[in-house]
Order: sequence, then structure tokens, then C-alpha cells
Amino acid sequence: MTTYLSGIQPSGLLHWGNYFGAIRQHVAESRPSAAASPDAQKPHEHYYFIADYHALTTSRNPAELRGWVREVALTYLAFGLDVDHAVFFRQSDVPEVTEIAWMLSCVTGMGVLERAVSYRDKLERGLQPNVGLFTYPALMAADILAYDSNFVPVGPDQQQHIEIAQDMAASFNALYGPVFVRPEPKISPFAKVPGLDGQKMSKSYGNHIWIFATGKELKKAVGRVVTDSRPPEEPKDPSSVLLFDLLRLFLDDAELADWKARVAQGGTGAPGYGHLKQRLIDAADAFFAPARARREELSRDPAEVERLLARGAERARARARATRDRALAACGLR
Repeated sequence: MTTYLSGIQPSGLLHWGNYFGAIRQHVAESRPSAAASPDAQKPHEHYYFIADYHALTTSRNPAELRGWVREVALTYLAFGLDVDHAVFFRQSDVPEVTEIAWMLSCVTGMGVLERAVSYRDKLERGLQPNVGLFTYPALMAADILAYDSNFVPVGPDQQQHIEIAQDMAASFNALYGPVFVRPEPKISPFAKVPGLDGQKMSKSYGNHIWIFATGKELKKAVGRVVTDSRPPEEPKDPSSVLLFDLLRLFLDDAELADWKARVAQGGTGAPGYGHLKQRLIDAADAFFAPARARREELSRDPAEVERLLARGAERARARARATRDRALAACGLR
């Protein structure tokens, strides 16, 4: 059995980068046809969790955090995550993970945590990180190791988290025997979706577009995509136009090539940035419309959403409990 695991932190409305960088792949892989490997004797299983414990490193508003957790759940379900095959759950519903995190912390050198990118970034920006942020990698390692995860889909900038989990697993196993499975990163080819300024789309940078934005909200967001002052008739290298990096997410190859050719040629009748922005608005609105309608339907039945999360947590706890018990026994606590 090959196990894949991925988590998403509930820190705000999910954006285009979340969808194309992670959610789309998670939904596709959750379906039975995708979850089975070419070798029928080695099926895949997928665990997806909402990382609400991790959100506590920055969240100070309980009602808001509950809302963001619900928003992540609604989004995944709206896009059709198959919860009959994938295990979808809330991180805090699996307390065994925090027990595993403590055991891993007790065999991990301080230097491993001090090298963590999220911790160092805070220090370099002059911010005072809390203890939770410092020990964040231990909890993340526990998230991964609790389910005997073989592969963790991540972007290149997150590969260090997997390497830390590998180090922690190796340290524990060296002391107590083969308790934890060594995880490997699975680098996503769609990890970087540009934001409105050309940098990676991120809530932290405020350069994102909410997946379900529509109407004036969507128009205002797309209107902020960075352009320059070149007139429509001036020929332009399409690779220098940020809008094309966003249009490629929604248009088929033929239409995208046509827009690029017209912009490259320039001259009378060539499309300006306003035309490209309007096409992006129309394409995104149509692309997300079915999921938007499904989200509205799901939001009217919060009890069902909670039921599905609870069912996923029950399945996740069974796996995490077995891993925790192995670790407890190995280090002498059972």
C-alpha cells in the first residue's frame, strides 16, 4: 500500500494558487481510477487534512479560525473530493499526532529546528517567533509519519519540511528500531502560480484571487494584475506579459496561442491589456462556476460537512493510533 499525504492550513480564503497548485491534484487523485496504481496489487491511499493546529502559530481569533477551517472543507468538497476513498479530516481531531510530535521532539537536535525556513524567515524580518513556530517542523513531521506516508506532494520551496521529517524519523528509528516509515517528497509541477504582482500567489503577500470570487470582486482583483504602459499596437514578447501566465490556467492551447500571436504581432486591432483582463475574468468565472454553485449548496448544510470531517477523522485516528502505539512501545512507555 502506497500512502500519500498532504495538508492545507486554514489561514484565509483559498486562492487560484491553492487550486492549481494542490486542490486540483488532490481531487483527481482521490478518485478510484486515479488512486489505483498500474500494479493492481499495490493500490494507493490518500490522506488530506486541514492543518488547524498549525494555524494556531498565527491565529488569535477563535471564531475566524473555525470559519477558515469550514471554508477549506467546503472548497475541497465543492470540487468533488471523493471522501469515500480519500481520508479527509481536521488535524485537531487526531490528538495522537501531538503525542508523536512530542516523542520526535525528544530525539531531535535544536539545530534541525533552527535551520527551518519558516523560523529563520521570521528572525530575518525582525519578528519574534513563538515556541509553536519553532517546534512547527516537529508537528509537521508527526503529521507525515503518523500515517506511514510514503510520499508527500509539495512545492520545491517546501521540500525542507520533508527532509526534516526524514531526519526525525531516522533519529527515532536509530534509537528505538524501525518504527517510522521514511517519507519522500513528490514535487508538484504546478507548485507556483503567479500572483497579481508576478510573485508566487499567496495570502501573506496580498497578491491573490479568491477561487470563488465573481462579479465586481473578481473584476477588481484582475484589474490589479501588473501591466506596463506599452500601447496595444506595440508588438510584445508574450513571455513578458504577466497576464498570459494567468490565462494559461484557464484557456486551451489553441486559444492561448492565438492571443499570444496577436499580441506578438501588434499593429491595428491588436488586443490591449484590458482585452486580456476581460478574457481572464470571463474564463475564470466560467471555470469555477460549477464548484461555486456546489459550495453554495454545501454551505446550507453545515451538519453534513461536519459529519464528513468526523468520518474522515475516525479513519485517520485508527492509523495514527497504531503508529503512536508502536512508538510508545518502542521507547518504553508501554
